[in-house]
Amino acid sequence: MTSPPVLVLNSGSSSVKYRLFGGDEKRGTVERIGEPGGVPDHATALRQIADEVGLADLDLRAVGHRVVHGGTRFRAPTVVDDEVLAALKELSPLAPLHNPGNVTGIEVARALRPDVPHVAVFDTAFHATLPEYAATYALDREVAAEHGIRRYGFHGTSHRYVAARTAELLGRPVTRLNTIVLHLGNGASATAVAGGRSVDTSMGFTPLEGLVMGTRPGDVDPGALVYLAARGLDSTTVDTLLQKRSGLKGLTGDNDLREVLARRAAGDPAATLAFDVYCYRIRKYVGAYHAVLGRLDAIAFTAGVGEHSAEVRAGALDGLAMWGIEVDPARNAGHAPVISPDGARVSVCVVPTDEERAIAEETLALLEES
Repeated sequence: MTSPPVLVLNSGSSSVKYRLFGGDEKRGTVERIGEPGGVPDHATALRQIADEVGLADLDLRAVGHRVVHGGTRFRAPTVVDDEVLAALKELSPLAPLHNPGNVTGIEVARALRPDVPHVAVFDTAFHATLPEYAATYALDREVAAEHGIRRYGFHGTSHRYVAARTAELLGRPVTRLNTIVLHLGNGASATAVAGGRSVDTSMGFTPLEGLVMGTRPGDVDPGALVYLAARGLDSTTVDTLLQKRSGLKGLTGDNDLREVLARRAAGDPAATLAFDVYCYRIRKYVGAYHAVLGRLDAIAFTAGVGEHSAEVRAGALDGLAMWGIEVDPARNAGHAPVISPDGARVSVCVVPTDEERAIAEETLALLEES
C-alpha cells in the first residue's frame, strides 16, 4: 500500500487486532486479554504484536488507531499528542466498552514507538456531518447539553469506505451518488449517504439504537426500560439485557445468524420470527432513508452478514420493487457485486468492507496534508 509501512491497531476491551500495510503485509489478533488462557493485559498484547511484526526495526511511517467515540470534538482523523490523549480519556464514559481499550492501545503503542506519528481514526467522525435536526433528540435541551446526549452514530469508517467503493463499482463520482449503506454484522447499522456525506444513521447516542443485532435489540421504546427499572431491575442488569441478551440472542438463544438461518430452514418458529424481525427492521430503515435522501441511487450491503447472506439481502428488500429496488435471485445467489437486475432504478450492491485499510488510508491522507 505504501512505503514506509503503516501499522493499524484496533484495540478493544479484550482483544487487539493489527494489520501492517506496505511491503510484506501482516495481520493478526491477540484475544482473551485479561481472561483465563489469554495474555494478562494490553501492554503484553502490544509487545507480542511488536515482536510478530518486528516493530522495533521497522522503518514505520505511522500507526493508525481505531477509536470508537470522538464525541463532538473529534470530527476527523487526529494526530495524537498528550492533550488529545487526555481528551480521549474524558470521552470514555460515552463508550465504556470500547474507548478505554482504544486509549490503552494508543498509550502502549506510543511508548513502544514514540518516534512516529500516531493517528486516531474515529468511528463517529463520518457522522459529524449529520444535520442538527437529525442529530438532536427531543429531550430537555439543558439536560441533553449537560450530558452530551445526541446522535453520534458509529461504524463510520466502514460506511465512508463502502460508500466510496460503491461509487467506484458503479463508475460514478461519490459526490453525485445517494446511497444507503447497510453494515450488517454482529453489530449492525444503516446510514443515508448523500454525495459522500452522512446525513442520517441508525445508531445513536450509543451503538444500541437502530437495527436488530447479534446481542443488541436496536430500537426499543425507552418506556419499557423505565418500566423494567420500576419493577426492580437495576442499571447493571438492564445494561446486560441490552448489550448481551437481546437481538438475535434474545429471540432465539443464538447470536450467530448462520445458526438462526439453519434453524429457520429446519422449521424452527423462533428462528423464523427472528429472521422476519431482522429483515423487517432493515426494510423499515431503507424506506425511511429513501425519504431522507429523496433520490436513491444505490443500496450497499457490507460486513459479515451483508456480504455473505443472500437470504438476508433478499428478505430485507422484499416488496420494494415499486420503488425501483429489486434483487435478481441468480445474481444474489452467486454473490455478484451488483445484484439488482439490469436497468433497475436503484443499484443494489455487495461491497466488502475493509476498516483497517480505511484507517490506513485516512492516516496517510492526514499526514500528507500536514
